Amino acid sequence: MASFEIHGGKKLKGEVIPQGAKNEALQILCGVLLTPEKVTIANLPDIIDVNKLINLLQAMGVKIEKVEKGTYIFQAKDVNLDYLKTEDFKERASGLRGSVMIIGPLLARFGKAFMPKPGGDKIGRRRLDTHFEGLIKLGANFNFDSKEHFYTVEAKKLEGIYIHMDEASVTGTANIVMAAALAKGKTTIYNAACEPYLQQLCTMLNNMGAKITGVGSNLLHIEGVKELKGCYHRILPDMIEIGSFIGLAAMTQSEITIKDVGYEHLGIIPQVFKRLGIQLERRGDDIFVPAQESYEIDTFIDGSILTVSDAPWPGFTPDLLSIILVVATQAKGSVLVHQKMFESRLFFVDKLIDMGAQIILCDPHRATVIGMDRKTNLRGIQMTSPDIRAGVSLLIAALSAEGKSVIHNIEQIDRGYQDIDIRLNNLGADIRRV
Repeated sequence: MASFEIHGGKKLKGEVIPQGAKNEALQILCGVLLTPEKVTIANLPDIIDVNKLINLLQAMGVKIEKVEKGTYIFQAKDVNLDYLKTEDFKERASGLRGSVMIIGPLLARFGKAFMPKPGGDKIGRRRLDTHFEGLIKLGANFNFDSKEHFYTVEAKKLEGIYIHMDEASVTGTANIVMAAALAKGKTTIYNAACEPYLQQLCTMLNNMGAKITGVGSNLLHIEGVKELKGCYHRILPDMIEIGSFIGLAAMTQSEITIKDVGYEHLGIIPQVFKRLGIQLERRGDDIFVPAQESYEIDTFIDGSILTVSDAPWPGFTPDLLSIILVVATQAKGSVLVHQKMFESRLFFVDKLIDMGAQIILCDPHRATVIGMDRKTNLRGIQMTSPDIRAGVSLLIAALSAEGKSVIHNIEQIDRGYQDIDIRLNNLGADIRRV
């Protein structure tokens, strides 16, 4: 098991280019199964989760050609459905949360799909009911083998219908949209997720010949077509990584320019960081974060303590709440961080408390951070990364802390962040992979 050894307290400076969006890449890669023609995808991040899904597609019979770093051509002309019943498939697919999105495309194109219970971060319950309930409404028969933890969906034909989703699940919406794209007739999805990742998936499908309207809203209309063609698609910059770099700059009093961020796709992310007192400036499609000695958390209009909470898009993404929590530890003022979606995502705060942060974990969903305004620096400790976002949050804390920190289980960080140690070292950080 690899670890990061970090010597903190160094101010960073320079430019950094965000990687392609991990959460978009996982959807787009599953979408290549909808057509036998070639699909070219650019700006794919070189991270564990994406590479695992690429390897899974290859094992399923998808022909893959690497054009250059980050750009691949996929052709799902000869998909081996028998492979989906093998132990190798079960092992590969169960180790990756994003693999669940192969169900919709396989069902739509081949009339059946199989899936073991997928893995992923241990951040709380992540139910799949929304996925399967939507597919059942489209005409699929569903079976779950509770002993083998294996899902099966089959359908002789899918027919469009009105679907009111019980939650605005991003991956659930993606699965239903991809299935509906090849269903007969019109499908309407209400309470659909409308994250930029989902918008990008719909854009790609439309470029392949799908007929999807309402993109960017929570009401999608899909006119089913008989077949989809190949296309070229470029993945957006990763907004979670962009937010992580903004937080890193503030915590380490660093001057950082984040290049080519796709600003119009960031929603309220810059606004939320500004409410923590962080200065940032849009320069074209770049974000410039100046070195700040201090930053002060805003309050609500009546003077009450600021609450930062997650919500379905266009609300604030839950993937950045861990970063907000860490950044608040050295701010002036206090903030209540409310993680609504996942009940285990705040359980890394004990490490921050050990580093000297003043945090009250109110319950599994809420933590109050009392900012120290740099009067006391965090101190380096040994810790273990529990999930992707908490891992990067701990890395940011370690880079701002006095002395040496060691973070174990950094495979969790590598799952979502490409060459993060190399890129931060280029800015002046002192991170060693051991």
